[in-house]
Formats: sequence, C-alpha cells, structure tokens
Amino acid sequence: MPSFRLGDHGSAVAEVRSILISHGLLAGSAATDVTFSSNGWTSPDAVFDAATDHAVRAFQQQRGLLVDGVVGQATYRVLRESSYHLGTRVLLYRLSAPMVGDDVATLQSRLQNLGYYTSVIDGIFGETTHNSVCLYQSEYGLSSDGICGPATLRSLERLGTRITGGSPHAIREEEHVRASGPRLSGKRILIDPGSGNGQPSTELADFEAQVLWDLASRLEGRMSAAGMETFISHDGRGRPTDQERARVANAVDADIVLALRCASSASYSANGVATFYFGNSHGSSSMIGRNLSSFIQREVVARTGLADCRTHERTWDILRLTRMPVSLIDVGYLTNSNDAAMLADAATRDVIAEAILVAVKRLYLLGNDDRPTGTFTFADLLAAENIAN
Repeated sequence: MPSFRLGDHGSAVAEVRSILISHGLLAGSAATDVTFSSNGWTSPDAVFDAATDHAVRAFQQQRGLLVDGVVGQATYRVLRESSYHLGTRVLLYRLSAPMVGDDVATLQSRLQNLGYYTSVIDGIFGETTHNSVCLYQSEYGLSSDGICGPATLRSLERLGTRITGGSPHAIREEEHVRASGPRLSGKRILIDPGSGNGQPSTELADFEAQVLWDLASRLEGRMSAAGMETFISHDGRGRPTDQERARVANAVDADIVLALRCASSASYSANGVATFYFGNSHGSSSMIGRNLSSFIQREVVARTGLADCRTHERTWDILRLTRMPVSLIDVGYLTNSNDAAMLADAATRDVIAEAILVAVKRLYLLGNDDRPTGTFTFADLLAAENIAN
C-alpha cells in the first residue's frame, strides 16, 4: 500500500483521521462520508495536516511503532486493528487469516484475568485463544465452539473479573528458562540476520546484508562451540519478510530468537546500538525478551563503545508473531560514518558476536554471576561450560 504523510489528502487519510479522532488524539468528529468536488477542493476532514501528523506520531509512540509521522503499512495495520472494540464483531479462529485487533486483545485480557488464557496478549485470535474460549464456554454451560459471539460476550460481562494484575505468560517464560538450567549446551537458538528490507537504498541494503550475515556466522560458530543448536532463519539469497522469519522461528521451535539489524536515519549524526523486545499498549510484554535485550545492550555498549540507545518495547511482527522470546538488536547506524566504519571492521563484528553470546549466558545464569559487564570472555564461558560437564 502507499504511504501517507504531511500534505497528502484523500479517502484513506480521512479514514486515518477518523480512527485518530476516536482515540482522542485528534480534535473533531469521526467523518463517515467525505466527498471531493470537481474543482479540486478537498474536505478538511481528508487532509493530512500538521495536527494529523502530531496525532499519528502520538499513536505510533503509544503502540510501539517507529515514530516518523508516516502512515505506512505497519502503522496503517495497527490503526485498523485499534478500531475494533470487543462486541463490534464476532470473533473466531481462522487458520488462513487470523482475526487481529484490540477487541481480540481485550478478550484475551478478560480470559487471562479469569484464569483461562496464559499466553501473551498479542491481539491475534490464534489456536491458543480459540482453546481458551472453548474451555471458558464448556465450564459456563455455553456451546463450546470457540466462537466469541453475543452469548459468550454476555456471559463474560455478567461474570466480571476475578483477578487483575500479574502475567501468567511472564511466569511461564521465566520458569522455562529456570527449568532449562544454566548450561548453554542443547539450547536451540535461531539467528535472524537482516537482509536490508528497511534500508533506504540498495547500496545500504546490500551493506547491511553483508555485515549481518557475517556477524550471524561468527555468532553461530561461537554458539556451536558452546554446544548450542543454532539455526539461521534464511539462506541469505532473498529478503524474507518479518512474517516469514517468524514462521521459520516457530517451525524450528527455538528457545530464543536473536534478530540482527542495522539502523538508518535521515540525520547522519544518529548513531549507536539499541535492542528491542515485544511489549504493547495492552500491558503485555515478554519478560525474558526484555531481560535478554537488556543484557545484550549492556554487553555490546561496554565492549564496543557504541552509543547507548537503550532497550525498548515494540510491536513489530518479528517480535509479536514468534512464540518464543525475541531480542532484536540494532547494531549501529549505517548512515553514520563512524558506526558504518566500525561495523565494516571484522574485529568489531567479533566483539559484538562475543557480547551477544555472553549476554545469552547471563540470561540462563539468572543473576548467579557477579562479574562486571564486559569482562566475561568467550574463554571464560567455554571454561564454565566444561566445568558444568
């Protein structure tokens, strides 16, 4: 789909404005019918003006999207999802095209508070949500078909909320890490090197693919030496989408996913490393993804001197569609001459690979290692693994 930004106009802009108005981010009334005259005049309700730009940025900030004021594919998808409210449509499981929206997230939250849903609140009506609805229906005398229609909604409204607060999904994530033990041997890791999809030019896209494929290979080699099962998400020949990458991760059934990316910016001064994990405006997030991202951020910054752009929660597909914790690492800005020079250096890529591996080890140690950040070496790690053997 085309992107819309400041100065654009048309029916799609009118739809965007209507959704933003419904969220209280833009003044006015939601337009239901916008007309355009033959003399070129456009209704104010269909113009992407400065107020709309500000509202789009506020929405992107709230929803964990890239804050650029541009309504591209990702922002438009989330805008559409946010327009659904529980009760405005019948919800059901569709294998080929899952229903997605805020209404699904609200349903998941209510089922979670009642003890029937224990996965992440992602707003996707998948098999887990279907099974949770079936279980609820069977225990409350409803037809156990997994369809959330008027009868199920009335039942949920009458029942109210038993418990609020807490996250069964976070507890399950932490227990899975704890139960798997501190050793790296046998851990299944999917490494997902970026291939230039988000870069503004072919030259930068090719550079990113080259840098990250090499970094992934170095990381894979170290992980294999530590006894880990490693997988690369693609063969490096194409540029798979984040949805395709998530499907590979789920098929592999990895313990964690490490997504490697490079950033870019219109400002050549933007620089540094940042890490990301799944978290949304519904208060649901991946605790293990957050912890791992935090460890990686600190280790990379301490070892490379790259600027610390911190750790953030986001709702990007590679984070949301995977069933396991994911850490997405922006290892530097290709549009910054210093960052680009560092990433072009094989020695820097070696250091980053070691930093990421050590961070993964720290995750499984669950805080039972007090060595300062940046001092735990690959040799130390191998020695610790051999002692455990």
